This record gives sequence, C-alpha cells and structure tokens, in this order.
Amino acid sequence: MPSVLHRTVDVDGVEIFYRETGPPEAPVLLLPHGYPSSSFQYRALLPALGDQWRVLAPDFPGFGYSAAPDDFEYTFAKYATLLQRFLDTLGVDRFVLYLFDYGSQVGFQLALRDPARITGLIIQNGDAYEETLGPKYAALKEYWADPTDERRAVLAEAVSFDGFREEALGEVPPHTAERISPDLWQLSWPLVQDRRDIMSGFFLEIWKSVRQYPAYHAYLREWQPPTLILWGPQDGYMPAEAARAYLADVPEAELHLFEDGGHWLLESHLDEVVPLVRSFLSRVGSGAVRR
Repeated sequence: MPSVLHRTVDVDGVEIFYRETGPPEAPVLLLPHGYPSSSFQYRALLPALGDQWRVLAPDFPGFGYSAAPDDFEYTFAKYATLLQRFLDTLGVDRFVLYLFDYGSQVGFQLALRDPARITGLIIQNGDAYEETLGPKYAALKEYWADPTDERRAVLAEAVSFDGFREEALGEVPPHTAERISPDLWQLSWPLVQDRRDIMSGFFLEIWKSVRQYPAYHAYLREWQPPTLILWGPQDGYMPAEAARAYLADVPEAELHLFEDGGHWLLESHLDEVVPLVRSFLSRVGSGAVRR
C-alpha cells in the first residue's frame, strides 16, 4: 500500500496543506475537495491509486489544515487561481481533474483558464446544469432572488455540527449511512467552527458559479475531455438527472449511477469506485485531450 505524505507549501503567501501519494514522475490526478470537508475526504482513495499515479489533494484556505488569512478573497475564482499556482509550484503541467461538490465549481473555473492542461475529468456529484438542481437548493434559490441578511442568517444556521452531519448522511438509506464515517462531520466541524462567516459567504458564490454554467458547457462541448461520471443519486442537491445532463455536452462520457449511493460515494462505495477510476486513468494516461 503506497504511503500518503502530508505536506505544506507556500502558495503566494498562503500556507496550503496537502496530501500526496505516488511516484513524482507519474501522471497526476488532482483532487479538489467539497464542503464541508477537506482533503481528508480522499484519505482512502489516495493509497488506492498511488502505485501508478501521483495524486494531489490540497485543502482550500479556510478548510482543513490550510491557513485562513483574514485578507484572503474566499471565492471560487480565487480558489481556482490558487489551484493554478499550487500546480505551478509543484511543477505539474498536465493532470486529470476530479470534480466534486464545491471542488467542481472551482475545477471548472480552473479548466476555463487553461483547458489544454486537463487530460480528463472524473465527475462525482458535482453539478453544472441549473435545470437539474435538486430540491435542497430551494432555500439557496430564495436567497439568490433576495439576498438579505435575514435570509443569509437562516442559511448560516446550517453551518453547524448538526448541519455538517446532515450534509454527510443526507438522503441515503440506512445500509448506506452506516458506511459513512462520522469522522466526516466530527473532525470537520472543529476546524471551521470559527470560520462560519467564510462558510456562509459561499452561499452567493454558488449563485455566481451557476451563472457560469453555460461557459462550463461550452468548455465541455469544445474540448470533449475524456470523462468518467460517478454518481450517487440519493442526493437532495444533485439527483440522477444532474449526472445524465452531462451527456448532452460530452456524449461519450462513461456514466455509472450507484442507486443506493448519495453525495459521499468515496465513503460508501469505495470498493466499486476504485476499479472504475483505475481503469479510466489507465486509458487516459497523460495523453492529449481530444478537441
């Protein structure tokens, strides 16, 4: 089993914590994380791939063990810039990009900046189609339509220990829920409980990203990156329709729905996901992107 290294690197004055495994010269898989977790969510996937691939999982500023400077601009666009500089600092030119939750919004903005660097996409419960946003977006949509302090305060109540637990367990059936480690919320909450303003600031950031969805679709249609879609449809934010929507823009994508899975597939269905990811990465390698 490959070792996972735990490192920090200075990226434009911000200390970024990241997990890394695999040979330094191997093809790279980049794993941006989602809300409310950190690179911790990839703790089992990393060693499962590190024999043949260099896998990098950084913590965004404000999450996990990365710094949370007061003067940092906590936006998806700034995170995309930081990822770009993170890769440059580590000497990474080309890579496969994993798109999940908040990481999908950051990842798409990274892809728009330099699409030739991305040799493939693995999309796992990362939405990009407004018409398929699930019922859990209702309160967010109300806030986007009328972004008052009062509405934001209501949403901010979910930035809590119980809210994190709900994010982890969601709508999955009991036999799936028991596979999801309570570490996801037990360990995440202490790291961000003093950063609630940062977390609630992303409520409007999501809307800014939704307005960029057409640009994401245009990128997919033009570049046709090799794409693997892994999806847990028991997800109040991202139902099965959100996965199938990608096929309109990348019709050759490989789609797998795990019917009893939800948002956190790497917790509940790792044994099924890993062979699919390994097969995909073996086919993609570090080759050229189709266009």
